[in-house]
Amino acid sequence: MYLMAGKIAISAIVIAFASWLSGKRPDLAGFIIALPLSTLLVLAFSYGEYKDPQKSVDFALSILTAIPMSLLFFVPFLLAKKFPMPFWAMYASGIGLIAIGYFVHAYIMKNFIQ
Repeated sequence: MYLMAGKIAISAIVIAFASWLSGKRPDLAGFIIALPLSTLLVLAFSYGEYKDPQKSVDFALSILTAIPMSLLFFVPFLLAKKFPMPFWAMYASGIGLIAIGYFVHAYIMKNFIQ
């Protein structure tokens, strides 16, 4: 129970700090969030909890494969000047693209990585 509470507290602090910083320095906050902060935390938490190096390697490979797919979320925002849409339409389109990216990720993991 304490382990879970500690993980939640650390994660919440990182997210809250980045959110706060985005109002002060959006350029720096964007760079910090682009760093693999959650990956660093989750890989350490996972290994600390399960002590299985192979699962950690598999987990890291899945993350590495998923990163390009997760960037699909930003495509509607990238195209916003060319194809103006309301914010929530861009947001929903990004989530839709992530859903497609998930299936591509699953295919790659099943057929090429493992």
